[in-house]
Amino acid sequence: MSSWKSYYIRFEQYLLLERSLSKNSIEAYADDLKKLEHHAELFLNHQIPSSYNFKQLQSFVEWLAELGFSASTQSRVISGIKTFFKFLTLENDIPTSPAELLETPKLKRKLPTFLNVEEIDAMFALIDRSTAEGERNLCMLETLYSCGLRVSELVGLQITDLYLNEEYIKVKGKGNKERLVPIGKTAIRLINQYLKQIRVHLQIKKGHENVLFLNRRGAQLSRVMVFYIIKSLAQKAGIKKQLSPHTFRHSFATHLVEGGADLRAVQEMLGHESITTTEIYTHLDREYLRDNILSYHPRNKK
Repeated sequence: MSSWKSYYIRFEQYLLLERSLSKNSIEAYADDLKKLEHHAELFLNHQIPSSYNFKQLQSFVEWLAELGFSASTQSRVISGIKTFFKFLTLENDIPTSPAELLETPKLKRKLPTFLNVEEIDAMFALIDRSTAEGERNLCMLETLYSCGLRVSELVGLQITDLYLNEEYIKVKGKGNKERLVPIGKTAIRLINQYLKQIRVHLQIKKGHENVLFLNRRGAQLSRVMVFYIIKSLAQKAGIKKQLSPHTFRHSFATHLVEGGADLRAVQEMLGHESITTTEIYTHLDREYLRDNILSYHPRNKK
């Protein structure tokens, strides 16, 4: 049976020799394929690409959206994946391409998955704080939840963006737009501990000196690694919901709205261009209230 490595080699040879693409273009295609490999590793027990069907590829596209990739990035990745599966048909690995009808998903106004406070506490309690990585993970996830960050904003957070004495951090969001976000005392305490006790002992790679959250090799963490950490903790906590780093952002917004926070303030915190994007959390709040009221009303009890 072919390995993922053999697919990379053959595909890159095809792009170089038959498509005459540049080194940068070939690397971009390889990066698209790497994302598909991560998906297979996480959800399909390392399934090889020629075994993918259309439904599994749709799941891959939805996973890209959950990781926070923009619509344009998703579109580019899908184009790369379509090229790869067309190559597999040319090589007679598969009879037809399951990616042929793949489309960039339309962003529906569906209510997002969120965690309640007890579920978040349960996940955090399972982090092994006796290790350096455990301390980093707790600090990182507390910051993610405390500030309602996108995963790209979290991994890109710089030390010079921290104004902890003023209880703010500067966040670079979509389109490189900057915003100031309040940060809670628990997250501040954990960041200070991480900086003084964990990060200071790492051998930091050149170019990553200002990055806050680093892996064990002293480089910036990837979005996928954050996904792995959250997925592992959710499994340990027995949480069956389909989670991603974005779930903490949804939870942050939901808990603020449920607590009575001003919608404009939540919009500012999340960095939403339009208030209509933030309004989804008011619908979620209403559904939460409706379900609770109806479940306790005597006329609805069986």
